[in-house]
This record gives sequence, C-alpha cells and structure tokens, in this order.
Amino acid sequence: MAGQVTLGERHWKERDMNRFGVTSVHIVSLVSALWLPTVPLPAQEIVELPAEDRWLDADFEEVYRIGSLMGEEWEQFGNVRTVAFDAAGRLHIFDRQGWGAGRIVVVDRGGALVHGVGRKGEGPGEFQGADRMAVFPDGRVVVAELGRRSFHIFDANGDPVRTVKMGGDPGSAMLEPIAAQPGADALITVSTGGLGAFTAQWSHESGRPRPATSRSVERVLLTGTEAVKDTVSVGWLPPVDSVSLGRMPNGYEFKRPRLRTFAPRLYWGVMPDGRVAFSDSTTFAVKIAEAGTGVVRILTRPIPPEPVTDGVIRGEKGRRLAELEEEAEPGEDLREERDRIDDLRFFTEIPVIRGLAVTLDGDIWVMRRGEAPVSDGPIDLLTADGRYLGSYRPGATEIPDAFGPDGLVAFIETDELDVETVVVKRLAARPVN
Repeated sequence: MAGQVTLGERHWKERDMNRFGVTSVHIVSLVSALWLPTVPLPAQEIVELPAEDRWLDADFEEVYRIGSLMGEEWEQFGNVRTVAFDAAGRLHIFDRQGWGAGRIVVVDRGGALVHGVGRKGEGPGEFQGADRMAVFPDGRVVVAELGRRSFHIFDANGDPVRTVKMGGDPGSAMLEPIAAQPGADALITVSTGGLGAFTAQWSHESGRPRPATSRSVERVLLTGTEAVKDTVSVGWLPPVDSVSLGRMPNGYEFKRPRLRTFAPRLYWGVMPDGRVAFSDSTTFAVKIAEAGTGVVRILTRPIPPEPVTDGVIRGEKGRRLAELEEEAEPGEDLREERDRIDDLRFFTEIPVIRGLAVTLDGDIWVMRRGEAPVSDGPIDLLTADGRYLGSYRPGATEIPDAFGPDGLVAFIETDELDVETVVVKRLAARPVN
C-alpha cells in the first residue's frame, strides 16, 4: 500500500529516478512520441514499501529429483539451460547438450517421464540446434532456433503445430531468454542494447559494435508466419564499453559491448496476467509494465545503492585475481587475463537488486545484494499491487529456476562431479500480508 511521502523523501526519490531513468516523464514522453502519439497514457503509480525487513521461514519440502549418470538415458543431462512448469505441474527440462541438437523432456508431478519435445532434423518439429525454450500455462512449448531463425511451436502432447520465422536482422548473433505471455499467442523477451553472453556484433565500416541508447522489454507476436515485435517498455542503458575479442586477418577488430563492472542489469519476469515486472536501475525500483501502456506502477523500498570507492575497486580486482589463480592450470600464462582485470572500468554505484523472478501466482521475488559487493543477500517477496509479504534471510534459499502451481519450485543443481540434477521442492503456504 502506498504511504505518505515527505518532502525530503520526495527529493531523494525524484533525484534518484531522474538519474536512473524511471520517471514517468522520461518513459511516457518516449513511448508517446514513438508508439502512441495520439493516446494519453496514465500516470505511473509509485508505491513505497516498508524499510524494515520482516523475516520468513524458507520451508521447502523435497518432492523429487532427477538427473544422474547412473539413471535412465533421458535423465543424463549435459547442460540444463532452462526449466519451466506448466499450469498442470508438469516440468519441462531443456538440456542444451543432450543428444546433439538439444532436447526437451517433460516429467509429471512425481518426476516420471511423460514425453520428449522435438528432435534433431530438418523436418516439422525438428531442429539443428535449440537455443531457448518457453512454456505456456496450457502446456504448449516454443523452441527458439537461432541458426534457422525460427520459433518451433509444439502442443501440450509434444506434437509439432507450426513454425514461425523470427524475422529481423539475419546477421544478429543474439538471442536473449524468452518466456511465454499468458493469455496471448506471444513471447516476452528483452533487447539489451547488444549486451549478453550470446552477443557479438561487428560493423564493417568501423569495426565497432553498433551503438545502443536503451534496452527494452519486448513482446514477440507469434500469430502469423513471421514473428512481429513490439515494445512493452523502454529501460535505461548504463554506459557501455567495447571489449576486444581479437583482430581479423583483414585488420578489422572484433569487439563486443559490455557493461561496466557493477552496472545494473536488466532483470525481468512475466506476470500471470501478461504484464511484466522488471528492474533496470541501481535503486530498489521494480516496475510493472503492460503492452500498449508501458510502466504503470513502480514498487520501491528505501534501500539506497552503495557507492563504488577506490577500496571497493581494489577489493573486486583482488577477488578476481585470486579466483583466476585458483582456477589456473599449472604453468598457464595468465598475463592477458591479469591485464584485463587491471583494465576493468567500474560503474559509480553497486545496485541494490541482483535478481528477479515471478511466480505463477504473480508474487515477485527480488534478490538484494549481500554484505560483499557481489554476494547474494535477502530475497524480498512482493505483490504487483504493492504489498510487501516479507523476506528470506541471506543464504536461506536461492531464487528458484522455475515456479509451478501449488507451491512447486525447481532448482538446477550441480554436484562436485559436475553432474547436473533438477530438484523439485514444494514451498510452504504463501505468506499473507
């Protein structure tokens, strides 16, 4: 619920929001200028949540676990990239390295195999290399294949339905995570301004990545034979640097854009009503956005970001150097890696938020930073209408990799032998505020 805002609080909030791009003036004027020039947009509601933490018990009951070198062939996982529940509680597991082209297996509420989705090939329902997966509440599955620039759509039984071409720039080497938008034949994804582990863009004219001015939450419509994108909300893009990936024989340098160390990431999740919750600044600001309107509500807590001092910079460089030494092979030449660490550029503040996810019931899980700059802290539970449900203490749990019905959650775990296991648990009753 919204509280009274004092003059001092308003000054701090306006200063902070102006600085990090979360004002209604910035977003509304941009959206209205580019997308809805004749439709007046509603003002954003800002909800300030309590400052004091109220601790919850992380009470999980294990339901089943799958994944073993000694198990059945279907559960010998190589690289579990994504797990997702449907509304019936069936878990879909996307193993990127399994069986060559990537594979998806579906298990029931007890962990028993139901069926697979797709296979390697070039025919209907087949792919050469699956890259991303999204699951609709009704059990439909979308598999994104960057190589053939296609979305493969399967029904709840794992049978192929149709293929939709991606469209857009065929030279793009970027494919961000995707999620199904409930109630629509569409996906939600993000455009991060050329950032990401799977991104590398090169301009023949300059040898530099294409400049970006923002990052955004996008909707991908799958209603036709070719996907169509529209923008749900424009997000803030902090300063970006170019990192060299090597020089080509013709003399051009191949570079990749990268955020500065500690710069805020874009975290997001899809609500059961199709809206999107996301965070893009250093402050505790969770934005609720809807297609055609943009940001309609911002949930805040008065938890300020931490400044990046010379001591913080020395500490982070030291941590990375120690980690590099620990993981190095005997006699390995580390000079180039040491130089990269020494040349790191840093953002001015350490963001409050380190992760965000949304449950099937619409609760928003927000991971805050811990005591150390790169450590995980408490996890706050919020509702989209602006209620604070409580927080899990640091270390009590991680944010689950997937949320299902009736409190089901899934975690992707790796043991000391690098064997991947998917563990499904049930969370105690949802806290009520």
